[in-house]
Amino acid sequence: MVRIRRRWALGLLVGGVSATALGTSEPVLSRRQEATPPVRRQSPPVEVENRAAGEPWWPPDGARATDDRRRQIQGYASTTSLAPGESVDFHVAVNPAGRFRITVHRLGWYDGAGARTVLTSPDLDGTPQPVPPADPETGAIACRWPVSWTLHIPEDWTSGLYQAVFTSADGWRACTPFVVRDDRRAAALCVVLPVTTWQAYNQWPRDRRAGKSLYNGYTADGRRDPALRAREVSFDRPYADTGQPTQFSRDHDAVQWLERNRYDVSYATSFDLHSGRLDPARHRGLVFCGHDEYWSAEMRRAAEAGLADGTSLAFFGANSVYWHIRVRPSADGRPERVVACAKTTPDPDEDAAGPTVTWRGLDKPEQALLGIQYNGIVVTPQPLVVRSADHWVWAGTGVADGDRIPGVVQGEADGVQSGAARPLGLRETLLSGSLYPAQQGGRRMQSTHVYERPGGAVVFATGTLGWTMALNRRGYRDERIERATANVLDRILYG
Repeated sequence: MVRIRRRWALGLLVGGVSATALGTSEPVLSRRQEATPPVRRQSPPVEVENRAAGEPWWPPDGARATDDRRRQIQGYASTTSLAPGESVDFHVAVNPAGRFRITVHRLGWYDGAGARTVLTSPDLDGTPQPVPPADPETGAIACRWPVSWTLHIPEDWTSGLYQAVFTSADGWRACTPFVVRDDRRAAALCVVLPVTTWQAYNQWPRDRRAGKSLYNGYTADGRRDPALRAREVSFDRPYADTGQPTQFSRDHDAVQWLERNRYDVSYATSFDLHSGRLDPARHRGLVFCGHDEYWSAEMRRAAEAGLADGTSLAFFGANSVYWHIRVRPSADGRPERVVACAKTTPDPDEDAAGPTVTWRGLDKPEQALLGIQYNGIVVTPQPLVVRSADHWVWAGTGVADGDRIPGVVQGEADGVQSGAARPLGLRETLLSGSLYPAQQGGRRMQSTHVYERPGGAVVFATGTLGWTMALNRRGYRDERIERATANVLDRILYG
């Protein structure tokens, strides 16, 4: 059993971060920490929040979950993130017309319950709403449903990933996510939720007729066709079917693990990094916890500037920073409501940042930032094969070179691309070398990678979409992956 305890000091908050034992509730101190214990003045807000009683936010059996053909109940939020004191509107359609309620849940650890219900709306009246036609030029589907309910975020709500769950009088359920930021306090780590990627994959409505994403549209006979995909996608629409974005569970796994281990975290979104609401310099590290594929030029500049100033970056997924996107306002001028990605040239809306194609197509490969880059889709889950077992990332895991950690390489994978730009780091290390069968054909090499910049900033990239599952998910959880991840975050927090 791996057991560790973490502490770090930031400004006047001295005892902000400590972690429970991995897989146990009793943390122990290292010799260094026993010799010089810091004074603990207060627990970080997320640790305090997780002491509250929780309850599951979504039925495990998916009872009465709505679907995009009948659209029994669905809705979307007017913003992806907001701070306490600000307001979010929910736009909800109910078919047939009837009463419904909205419950709001903060997702976290909560002693294994996974969430806490923080608020319930009064009974509300809902009516059917149309699926608008796609924009003939861009393919964007943008709803203009009326506001069903406005939520004013209380001043005492803790930063986090929240879900608004819509439940009709006859029990049909759907949801939509949003993030509550903490703009007043600088947590040690900021978790950046990949909302731009969530929306890129959103096929709403997944009805084999009208739905579009940045990947596919539908033919007349209901087949998905990449030639009919959208060039732009709007946040003014529900996420498909139940409202849980594609790959959302991978983000949720990371959130639960971070909060179970009592890290001092706050939360933000891709748009917050894009807009400057999230300043990397305020944090010791940024954690990109899931599938984070779609990045604007502003996002990348902010991350690179933060790294140059000493803020570390940890990428817990794969295929990160792959597509260059443009962020646009809605037709009525509301900011950050559209993601544009032409994916081919010429890009009809090309601006000074260049066309919206892959970052490699702009001669700025993701490997220059991450140290590795996307190289394939994994046909069947494969073991992660350990390299550089004597490196500090693997300290305390008990692994040796060549050890195989089952099932960690899955979904999509990254590796080193020969000839592509390398990061400007002092110490660069490959931590795995895992052959996998690629959907694109043949066998390819997955690599987990870390490098350290002058001044001590760390960039860590897992190179697989299976990593967060190994942190938290029942049947996949592996103590070696947990300990390695803890070692990375310890390095970020303490140097």
